[in-house]
Amino acid sequence: MKKITLLLCLLISQIIFAQHKGNYDQNVQISRQNVATTAYGNAQRYGPQTSNPRRNVNPNANITLDVHALYNAKASSYTAVFNISQIGPTADETHKLVNERIDNVRNELLTAGIKEEDIAIDVISFVPVYEIEVEKKLFSTKYNEVPKGFELQQNIHIQFKKTQQFEKILAACATNEIYNLVKVDYFVENIREVYKKLQKSLLELIKEQKEYYDVLGFDLANYNVVMADDKYCYFPKDFYKNYQAFNSVSFEALKKNKGVTKAKKQTSYYYQPISTENYDIVINPAILEPVVQVGMQIKLIYSPKPKEQVKPPKTEVKTEHKYYVISPDGKIDVKQLNTSN
Repeated sequence: MKKITLLLCLLISQIIFAQHKGNYDQNVQISRQNVATTAYGNAQRYGPQTSNPRRNVNPNANITLDVHALYNAKASSYTAVFNISQIGPTADETHKLVNERIDNVRNELLTAGIKEEDIAIDVISFVPVYEIEVEKKLFSTKYNEVPKGFELQQNIHIQFKKTQQFEKILAACATNEIYNLVKVDYFVENIREVYKKLQKSLLELIKEQKEYYDVLGFDLANYNVVMADDKYCYFPKDFYKNYQAFNSVSFEALKKNKGVTKAKKQTSYYYQPISTENYDIVINPAILEPVVQVGMQIKLIYSPKPKEQVKPPKTEVKTEHKYYVISPDGKIDVKQLNTSN
């Protein structure tokens, strides 16, 4: 009995710890062959077995300083955009129906703390709607398009500063049959200050790395240097991924030898920010809600200066000049020419 109780406790603890992984699987499959027994005796290990291989380091005559920094900036304000579509028999009636729905949303948002100037209306289209009328004659049938009403589309832009206000905005729109959430934009009030902090952090890190190489005996003054830098900014709307978590096995259907009617599986979405594993500096690493991720990179490549070749001293070659004197009787006399003067 004690052994059974112990096994149950171990099984429950494994299930509780496994819940931290969530339902998402990169392969979108649930593998049940996840018990590793080799080299671990009777110990059970769940989940993918990962190793920590050593990275190969190849010596190089060049010295490369490649530093990356990431700043997780919480948005200072947000703008939610909802689309509303209304049809009516006449232009006036259509416009009246739309205004009633928008006014109801505006009144509910004002009571929720949203200011009047934080709500804006963007008219998208206002067009007539046509239907097909069938005109039957004795020997022919005609299909004619005739106007039957009007369709008005508008976007409601709602600005807010706290994420808790978004639930009230959704409730106010849903109450008035506005369900089409187009997007939510994130804004950082002073993005320049964010880049300044990143730049300052990277320069301090580069200074530390230069001191590190100096301790190793490399004088960077003896190297030529080239550099490149880059900066970027990513918003949450581009980093939502989806998956499906379900199990379609039905043992009851197998027992009764009956068919299974498949249901539509729900697609779940989650926010997957940029991973920080390849960054040297991460400011505000803990993320509780979607953030604006601002990054910067500086890369320096130091290559050894070519050694100066010592030129050999010039040797002065002395040349002796001679001249010939021919006398009238044909006798030739060789004389040395003095060029020292």
